[in-house]
Amino acid sequence: MTAPTTAPLTGLRVLDLATLFAGPMAATLLGDFGAEVVKIEHPTKPDPSRGHGPSKDGVGLWWKMLGRNKRTMTLDLSKPGGRATLLRLAETADVIIENFRPGTLEKWDLGWPELSAVNPRLVLARVTGFGQFGPYAHRPGFGTLAEAMSGFAAITGEPDAPPTLPPFGLADSIAGLTTAYAVMTALAARGHTGEGQVVDMALIEPILAALGPQPLWFDQLGHVQPRTGNRSPNNAPRGVYRTADGTWVAVSTSAQSVAERVMHLVGRPELIDEPWFASGADRARHADVLDDAVGGWIAARTRTDVLAAFEKAEAAVAPVQDVRDVMADPQYQALDTITTVDDPELGPLRMQNVLFRLSATPGAIRWAGRPHGADTDEILTELGLTPDDVTALRAEGAL
Repeated sequence: MTAPTTAPLTGLRVLDLATLFAGPMAATLLGDFGAEVVKIEHPTKPDPSRGHGPSKDGVGLWWKMLGRNKRTMTLDLSKPGGRATLLRLAETADVIIENFRPGTLEKWDLGWPELSAVNPRLVLARVTGFGQFGPYAHRPGFGTLAEAMSGFAAITGEPDAPPTLPPFGLADSIAGLTTAYAVMTALAARGHTGEGQVVDMALIEPILAALGPQPLWFDQLGHVQPRTGNRSPNNAPRGVYRTADGTWVAVSTSAQSVAERVMHLVGRPELIDEPWFASGADRARHADVLDDAVGGWIAARTRTDVLAAFEKAEAAVAPVQDVRDVMADPQYQALDTITTVDDPELGPLRMQNVLFRLSATPGAIRWAGRPHGADTDEILTELGLTPDDVTALRAEGAL
């Protein structure tokens, strides 16, 4: 019998005050690896993510993923009893994640001075559109604005088409991942200093980091990256190509050896001898020739045949998959990337598994997102409140 393992973040307590995606996603990532996450929502205005996207039997499905591994309670922080209760919770916590506009916690006398006074070891992660200071700090900020402002939309799309925004929360997701990393960095620092600190996370910054060296290129060369559709200025052939059975595959030739194998595979080895074929950037300037060669070969074959031929040639290819293909993909199945979670409200649910595998102390999805305020009484009782205390908070409207 295998000895039980302890998740790596067991013993870490996180209060998730944030709404929608970036902050709550960071809390989810911490919960996936054992942190105790308490999701705190307004009594009458739950996290809007509960209502985003499709629902089943009145239950939001996005929340089932975003709220996994979290206990849920309600608290109105603007009420005196709500403020006092949060301070008591903060005494027990390692991390608070919030995404109110700058100054909101301060308006409730719940800013960093008050929180750190009750718990000097606390890490407060503040996730906003534009950061805690600067000319835009008090503007409402969403991922869409970060995708536009960072330069992502400007380089996405076809050259003669408008800038293109992603059809999902890209900036929020990148910021969520980064916030989890920032929290762990602050906790590592606490291990040296014994003291917590504030994490200031602006949605506009992580996505800019993900875009690579564009500022450096502009600073040194005045270069502004244009929209190139599916083509890359750094290598060719590169893009998506339609197969004979009406599906699509993606081809990449970032490595010179792979580019040469592709040319042999599609029956155009003479192109390898062209002087411009020796570098990715030069190949990119002859993308029309290379796309004609690769696209014509792929167009005459089914996707199954194309994938098999590329694999045999050790050339890089992947099917362009929608979610139906993802759910059935054998590699994802082998990794258990889409796993099944039993849920008392909806029964078995299939969703993305924890983000990575640890060999000795793996993470796990212990439960899917729970109903609004489901654990309020239990959490307050653990905090030492009596039934009369809870009744008084409800009478005040704080719960």
